[in-house]
Amino acid sequence: MTIVVLVADSLGIGALPDAVFYQDEGSNTLANTARAVGGLTLPTLSRLGLGNIVSAQGIMPVTSPLAAYGRMAEAAPGKDTTTGHWELMGLILTNPFPVYPNGFPQDIINQFEARIGRATLGNKPASGTAIIDELGAEHLATGYPIVYTSADSVFQIAAHEEIIPLSELYHMCTEARALLTGPHAVGRVIARPFIGEPGNFRRTANRRDFSLPPPAPTVLDVAQAAGLAILGIGKIGDIFAGRGLSKVWHSNNNHHGMALTQKAVVDGHWHLVFTNLVDFDMLYGHRNDPVGYAHALEEFDCDLGSFILSLEPEDVLIITADHGCDPTTTSTDHSREYVPLLVYGSHIKPRNLGTRKTFADVGATVAEILGLDWQGAGTSFWKDIAMEP
Repeated sequence: MTIVVLVADSLGIGALPDAVFYQDEGSNTLANTARAVGGLTLPTLSRLGLGNIVSAQGIMPVTSPLAAYGRMAEAAPGKDTTTGHWELMGLILTNPFPVYPNGFPQDIINQFEARIGRATLGNKPASGTAIIDELGAEHLATGYPIVYTSADSVFQIAAHEEIIPLSELYHMCTEARALLTGPHAVGRVIARPFIGEPGNFRRTANRRDFSLPPPAPTVLDVAQAAGLAILGIGKIGDIFAGRGLSKVWHSNNNHHGMALTQKAVVDGHWHLVFTNLVDFDMLYGHRNDPVGYAHALEEFDCDLGSFILSLEPEDVLIITADHGCDPTTTSTDHSREYVPLLVYGSHIKPRNLGTRKTFADVGATVAEILGLDWQGAGTSFWKDIAMEP
């Protein structure tokens, strides 16, 4: 048996009650994207029951969904990738990661520059594509890396691959990760390499995330300690700093991530496959591109239709998200939203799981299916949906 947890990165389905405190009231990544493009065509997700969770143009509820369905609220404060993924695996943070709406303190920048032996550009919140358009030419002329942040807890370093080789950029990120501790322990340091010429810069697939290690055990740690085979696909290895994973496969895009996930299921070697599909967030949500977001959803839906056919009768598929990133709002940052919950398998009862109080219910359910002694957060819904043998 293989459990697959698919995270459609940023696929939020409506503002949480506390969204107003994050300036995210009215956000609904899925529904607003659907409205912006005149409706979505997602036959596989619709059959599973997505339209039974959220109302969105082109996605209708079905009388007999194929999956158990519901939505989940985030219990932890914040709306970043690390917080969301850790909570999915049972670790709920009580304090948000630090953010820097005015850029990083000068003493932090001074220390970072001393560590890498060169000056930096930027040091302000910005869209990743906008800041390389703004400062890319100066970067080419000086060789200084571009440092920036966002509304999320991130220290991002952008550099042209022909000016600062990837190995050096990754080393800079390692230095930043070692520096950013204590009160400045950001959730992620991110390498943002790009190529091209002024006016035509393009970010590459060589992004890497350098996350803090989880401060307490997750379901992944418990599963690995029990001798189970755990595979992370996409940026899962980066998000968990390699913890609790037997193997990591990096993906180039959503389509590649789905192909790798299907390969893992066909291999039959893995007890848990944990996949992040980042294109929704990185390429379209943060760039306020609802058309691109819609296209990515429809491509994912097509891949999902093929993927489901590869599942064995005892396999379990869980589809969810880690936060929102509404491409129709003026913000280019993540949004504080509910996330969908779809659970599919031959032995799954298609029933309404309602609104879960925490993403950690996924981790608790995974633990119960795998027979793990999980004492952490979350309430398993396995007994509610598992058919009697």
